[in-house]
Amino acid sequence: MRTAVRPSPGVLATLRNPTAFSVEILAGIVTTLALIPEVISFSIIAGVDPKVSLIASVVLAISMSILGGRPAMITAAAGAVALVVAPLVKEHGVEYLLPAVILAGLIQIVFGVTGLSRLMRFIPRSVMIGFVNALGILIFVAQVPHLLGVPWLVYPLFVITVLIVLLLPKLTTAVPAPLVAIVVVTAITMIAHAAVPTVGDQGDVSGGLPGLTALLVPLNLETLGIIWPTALSVAFVGLMETLLTAKLVDDITDTTSSKGRESWALGVANILAGWYGGIAGCAMIGQTVVNVKLGRARTRISTFVAGVFLLLLVTALSPVMAQIPMVALAAVMMIVAIKTVDWHSVRPATLRRMPVPETVVMVLTVAVVVITHNLAIGVAAGAVLAMVLFARRVAHVIRVRRVLAEDAASVRYSVIGPLFFGSSNDLVEQFDYAADPADVVVDFTASQIWDASSVAVLDAVQEKYAAHGKQVVFTGLDERSSAFHGKLTGHL
Repeated sequence: MRTAVRPSPGVLATLRNPTAFSVEILAGIVTTLALIPEVISFSIIAGVDPKVSLIASVVLAISMSILGGRPAMITAAAGAVALVVAPLVKEHGVEYLLPAVILAGLIQIVFGVTGLSRLMRFIPRSVMIGFVNALGILIFVAQVPHLLGVPWLVYPLFVITVLIVLLLPKLTTAVPAPLVAIVVVTAITMIAHAAVPTVGDQGDVSGGLPGLTALLVPLNLETLGIIWPTALSVAFVGLMETLLTAKLVDDITDTTSSKGRESWALGVANILAGWYGGIAGCAMIGQTVVNVKLGRARTRISTFVAGVFLLLLVTALSPVMAQIPMVALAAVMMIVAIKTVDWHSVRPATLRRMPVPETVVMVLTVAVVVITHNLAIGVAAGAVLAMVLFARRVAHVIRVRRVLAEDAASVRYSVIGPLFFGSSNDLVEQFDYAADPADVVVDFTASQIWDASSVAVLDAVQEKYAAHGKQVVFTGLDERSSAFHGKLTGHL
């Protein structure tokens, strides 16, 4: 039985607990190591210097560790944002990236402050399961290239990494197994001078801190016309991935988080990252799973450590970071991918019990994400299909019972089920206007009116009875429905 949802543990309480504090620090370090190759890869997709994305990730991680509403969630320069900004950089130049990022940040702040983040509650469970399963597939597939066309030494190193990650927790959990695996495999390759692909081969990770990003384009309507489509896409894709990841972490840790705070904080962090770094970001789902599942982190300390350690690696320890074998990171992420998939959801016994529409929504979400490599598009497609299927189901939830009085002088109809635009359209056809007696009563005790479409339908019913010289009376409406009907009837 699932435990009750509770707030995340506090930072001060963790600082007073040496064991919990060490867990947070080590989790942050492991997460940073898992973060680096993906950030570098995404920078190449976006068309910016790898150091730009790394520094922006430092700003994002530290900012969100302080401002964010979901402790233990990792925010950095992510692939979803890279895919969105790439066309802008390619077509108009990297100088348009800063104003686009700032505008996206402002949109996210408005989204969070106005409470629109609460819309995430309408994403169905089947879409969330599809999101999680697709995420596992994408993480796994992204690591496969690091195991193809490589020197044979990569494969023994892969086996060593997997064995350490899987077996070490059976002996001790004092140190995260992925951290031990990465350190051991890196040490082996450095001592043996093994020629295997490393982090340094992915892109230049050395150099000092950059200055503030220069604004090289005029702030006028022409610039706005160029950047606003990209800014909107960055804002909403970033929010969707961030809020979905926050919900995922809520479920993993059985804790609560503030989605509104997470939204406006992401906007602030992206503006800061734009001015000092140059590119926007959002929650890194795979790395967040590393942090909360493998690293067992639960507080802001881990994300703050991740940002500080990444800064240390980029500045002082870049030669060491460059020597980390890619196979070690790929093996860790493959294990994360396997643990991310909700295997219970795809068991034959579960699928037999699950309603077919729910399964179809989950499969579509997974398929679209895998095909497009974009979690946001997959979630949107799944949510739209879920709404369409729901609308089809609820369109026929209304039931109408007809009871004719013994003297046949009056008739009483009882309407059962909620009335809204999807269900009320068929209501007009449920009455026998010509054959009914002069006195008609429609009882709504077991129904409610939810929108103007339903009021318009009831007006149409009255008009049809009036056309036959008959009077209809509506009874049983609750207080809210009665007030709503009284306000609109006759005016539609």
